[in-house]
Amino acid sequence: MKDFIKVMKALSDPNRVKVIKMLQQREMCVCEMQEALGIAQPTVSKHLKILEDAGLVQSRKEGLWVNYRLSGGGSPYAASLLGNLKHWIETDPEIIALREYIPGLQRELVRKKQASPAETQKKDSSAAQDAATERRETHD
Repeated sequence: MKDFIKVMKALSDPNRVKVIKMLQQREMCVCEMQEALGIAQPTVSKHLKILEDAGLVQSRKEGLWVNYRLSGGGSPYAASLLGNLKHWIETDPEIIALREYIPGLQRELVRKKQASPAETQKKDSSAAQDAATERRETHD
């Protein structure tokens, strides 16, 4: 009964259900889910931990990225509910909007967009210094 309750609690949050629906389309990293859901990165990570503990999602490392995907079902309850969720709430407007949004998500662009202003300024400043150095070297 403990596994059943864990799976049901994991699916009791709308954002976690949205994560499951997004992962039905493809593997995703936290930054892509954050962008699609419009919630903070720590919140997405917390939701993923709950889903992972319930046996609903799995993670795998790919270079610097951690990708999440649906699991094969860590328990019979997880497997059964994942199977049913493939067909449930397909006509919900929020789910439809997510399904339409996800194909355009590219993690590299998302990461660039999410870069802090200080980080972006630092990169821009460094690039400007490099360009200035290059100009001086070509004029000497």
